[in-house]
Amino acid sequence: MNKKKKNIAAPNSSKKINTICFPELLAPAGNYEKLVTAVHYGADAVYLGGKEFSLRAKAGNFSADAMRQGVEYAHEHGVQVYVTSNIFAHNRDLEGLPAYLQELEKIGADGVIISDPGILSIARRVVPGLPVHLSTQANVTNHESARFWLNQGASRLNLARELSLEEICEIRSKVSGELEIFVHGALCISYSGRCMLSNYLTGRDANQGSCAHPCRFSYSLVEEKRPGEYYPVQEDERGTYIFNSKDLCLLEMLPQLVASGVDSLKIEGRMKSIFYVGAVVRIYRAALDYLKALPAEVWEKPENIKFPEVFLDEISRSGTRGMTENFIIDKPGSSEMIYSSSREEQGYEPVAVIREPGQTPFVEIRNTVRPGETIEYMQKGIDCIGVTIIRLEDEEGGLVEKANPGNKLFLHTDPPLQGCETNAILRRKKQQLQQIVV
Repeated sequence: MNKKKKNIAAPNSSKKINTICFPELLAPAGNYEKLVTAVHYGADAVYLGGKEFSLRAKAGNFSADAMRQGVEYAHEHGVQVYVTSNIFAHNRDLEGLPAYLQELEKIGADGVIISDPGILSIARRVVPGLPVHLSTQANVTNHESARFWLNQGASRLNLARELSLEEICEIRSKVSGELEIFVHGALCISYSGRCMLSNYLTGRDANQGSCAHPCRFSYSLVEEKRPGEYYPVQEDERGTYIFNSKDLCLLEMLPQLVASGVDSLKIEGRMKSIFYVGAVVRIYRAALDYLKALPAEVWEKPENIKFPEVFLDEISRSGTRGMTENFIIDKPGSSEMIYSSSREEQGYEPVAVIREPGQTPFVEIRNTVRPGETIEYMQKGIDCIGVTIIRLEDEEGGLVEKANPGNKLFLHTDPPLQGCETNAILRRKKQQLQQIVV
């Protein structure tokens, strides 16, 4: 994220803080556990997919019963739930759709995310009381397009990821419906995510929810009559990741995005781990809370608001392919790609999830861990608490010298983890395990 910043004044940047409406923080929930994690770390809303009509068929997704449980859990914690039905539908896909939408309404979903005009038309007809959110797949890039979709009955528009802040501000100034933007997560190499690479290379239709993510594959170029002679664009003997975009990160632009008047900030990642979901939601929640606490006068120039360095340090530890601000300032170039590998080396990884709190919390292990390691408790807010594992005990009180993924045991630390909470995550630096073994 090394682009030169432009001072772009948002439409309401001169208003006082008590007139600025802070946007919703919308988090991915690929399965029930990720939903619980997002809620724990401060999401205002989550989005998830059912077993049908979703663009993430390979995510865990929700059966009707699991979705009902997820909606109940979210609502108990004051969190809204939006359900993705954003495939580009063929005729065969429409069978069963009305009944599915009616089931979503009965379950208590707070909105349905749609990209296909036909699905929107059916939704307006069979579930007129269920709010429709337009997916980024619909590619809203201007205020006339925004006005069109709002007139068709959409209550919220997820704007195209190819827009600059200036364009977002202009759309906001000319339409009254809710606007949502992606602020973090993986970027598709194709315009508004409407990609055909997966279809051609693997037979899996990205626009039907089965993307094989070929943009993350390693490629080499070879001329037909010179087999074995590779075009020298390659980075090493494995080839080069010529389609592989860095991940979106608009953390530093958050003050200007808040001042722009958008209604929702969306995090990508239904197929990511609970560690990613928890880490990213936690940071953006802390960032929004930090902005809320600022004095009113700073909002006269939101472009001058800067976050403490700890926010940028923490976001870099969440798991990433590197970071780009994409189109938000200028059109992206080669510096927004990662050519050498499918992703950057990750410095941190999850160790455990707290299942029962206490000074010796009962935890579920996610990566091999041993006594003597230093780990960090990811509390709500931006700070982490470092502790050393002094003892591991199984449920019968027996000592454990090496805990493996899936084990459930009691964790003794120095200092004790006082005040820890159920569903919080413990992490560590990756190299620590190697140091312990040596």
